[in-house]
Amino acid sequence: MSEAARRQELGRAAEDIAVDFLRSRGLAIVMRNFKRRAGELDIVARDGEVLVIAEVRTRACDEFGGAAASVGFKKQARLLRAAAQLLQQRKDLAALRVRLDVIVVHAPSSQHPSVEWIKHAFTA
Repeated sequence: MSEAARRQELGRAAEDIAVDFLRSRGLAIVMRNFKRRAGELDIVARDGEVLVIAEVRTRACDEFGGAAASVGFKKQARLLRAAAQLLQQRKDLAALRVRLDVIVVHAPSSQHPSVEWIKHAFTA
C-alpha cells in the first residue's frame, strides 16, 4: 500500500472514530466530508441548537505540536470559507449558532484509540 493510500485510510478511520465519539455524546451528524473548492468540512453535526463544524486530525507522533497544532491559520481560513458556503446552501442550518471544534484521534489504527475534543478551537 502506498504512503498516500495508508494516510487516507488512517484519516477515514479517524473520522469514523470521531463520528462515533460525537454520537455517543448526543450530537446528531448532519453530514460528513462537505467538499467545495474553498475547502472541506470533515464533520457537520448538531449539538442542540448549535451547529458544530469539526475538523478531525490525527498524527503518528506529537512532534511539531501534534495534531491540534496542525490546524493553522491557513487551514482555519479554508474551513471558514467552506462553512460560509455550507450556510449559504443550507438556510435551515444558517439560523443556528456555529461552533468550530477540533477532534484529535490518537492511535486510530489501534485497538484502543483515544479522542481529544477541543470545543471552540478557533473563532471566525
